[in-house]
Amino acid sequence: MSSRSGKSIEEATRSRSKFSGHGNAKGAAGYNRKKNLTTADGLIIKSGDYHSMPPPKGGFGDIEIGCQWHPIIVKNTSFFGKFFNPTVQKNVDLDLGCLYELHDGTRGAIQAFGNLHGSYNEPPYLLLSDDERTGEKDGYDESVRLNGQHWDKIKRLIIYVYIYEGASQWSQVAPEIFIHIGNRKPLVLTLNTHREKLNLCVIASVQNDNGGMKIINRTEYFPGHNEMDRAFGFGLNWGDGEKDH
Repeated sequence: MSSRSGKSIEEATRSRSKFSGHGNAKGAAGYNRKKNLTTADGLIIKSGDYHSMPPPKGGFGDIEIGCQWHPIIVKNTSFFGKFFNPTVQKNVDLDLGCLYELHDGTRGAIQAFGNLHGSYNEPPYLLLSDDERTGEKDGYDESVRLNGQHWDKIKRLIIYVYIYEGASQWSQVAPEIFIHIGNRKPLVLTLNTHREKLNLCVIASVQNDNGGMKIINRTEYFPGHNEMDRAFGFGLNWGDGEKDH
């Protein structure tokens, strides 16, 4: 679903010679390098770190998964710009996506590409916000609302971001995922390592753990959707194409 260069795929394949180890999936692992960082309250910033939450009385209610990112700042190469405005902003079209698996075996994806916006009150109980293509708007650039009243029907979620247009300079784009559950302080997941030239990054997984939630920082990079899908064992059909403009 995303554009991928042959060179990026070859490079990723060399570093992903082992299976992913995500359940019974048979796909190769993505690029993932653990880095020692200090985990603060509300932050899940190291690959493999997780936060577990027991099911509250009355259910989880409305849950918001928000994503924010930054535009890339580059040198102004115009003649007058060199003197009066040495840098300019280069917008990046980064998209928030979510793979889901329900307890009845239904699997699918929520993302702007393909207009897969989902539904809040019907399966899969996930609804994507409008597609944001600059990273400049106030609040979250994109978000997914999860109907927590139906959390018992959801088995697992894979939260990812991918760069549809623009250079994959993750260190500058610096996406962050915020998970708001009720009135609690939001959980924040950040990228603890960066892998340029690979357009897709799985930031987190959310598992239904005996009715509760287990949120894990993944920070795992892939050349595209197909490779991510195989690594996590979803078996969806992905095709090439473009967004509607």
